[in-house]
Amino acid sequence: MKNHWQTIQVTTALVIILLSNITCYPEAGAQLVTSSKTSIQFKSPPPPPDRSAAGERGEAASRGCGNNKQSLMGLVPDYKETIKLNGGETIPITKVWGLTTAEYPTFWFFVPYDKSSITKMEFVIKDESQKPSKTIYRAFLNQPERPGVIAVSIDKNTEPLQVSQTKHQKMYHWFFKVRVKCNPEQPAELRTVEGWIERVKLNPKLADSLKQAKPLQQAVLYAENGIWHNALTTLAKLRLAKPKDASLLANWTSLLKSEELDSLANHSLINCCQPSNYRI
Repeated sequence: MKNHWQTIQVTTALVIILLSNITCYPEAGAQLVTSSKTSIQFKSPPPPPDRSAAGERGEAASRGCGNNKQSLMGLVPDYKETIKLNGGETIPITKVWGLTTAEYPTFWFFVPYDKSSITKMEFVIKDESQKPSKTIYRAFLNQPERPGVIAVSIDKNTEPLQVSQTKHQKMYHWFFKVRVKCNPEQPAELRTVEGWIERVKLNPKLADSLKQAKPLQQAVLYAENGIWHNALTTLAKLRLAKPKDASLLANWTSLLKSEELDSLANHSLINCCQPSNYRI
């Protein structure tokens, strides 16, 4: 009798375990499907031809100053290429270039330095399609309170970016400069990242889809169509509004990973930095 009762207990326990597992599987599957539907993957457009858009979005390694020895970095796409010189020699080149549809786009940078280490921050954007080049915006910025990802926007009182034409590719050259004093006994050092941005016009089909989409889906559409700056800014604004949202962090990580920037995904987004009154 005792053995019969133990058999019933074991059988009941096994049935409960099996039922529990069956109940859990559909829920986990549903979460995976939902996540994959909103996973953002940037589809990089072909880079500009020839030597156009040469730049540097960040140093390969920090020179000994910053948060965990990390480097100043622009959150922008880059392209590693080689070009052939007239003599047949080939040299490596890095192109740093991204698309926007905005007249006044926002740029995002990872600043690894403590506020006390930063002596100056400057953002410059130039129109180099004319000779001599024309500076259309220059601002000295307030330092962020702590290391993190910051936004830099072009003042809407300045000249807007013009749309590239089919026969005339109009690109703008930007520079982000941070002067840091790592060692109080040494002079401040200048750290710079630079790249190019091009404004394009939306095709009617994409424009219509964006009008009907919610912000997260807009970010997906921008990324799928190679419009980096719109995708990044749209998603960053969502993250600033909901910094603890795990699904937004997952999408942010996915987008950055598309351009091998996912090591920066867990850094805080800091809502700064306004132009300061500093002038040289």
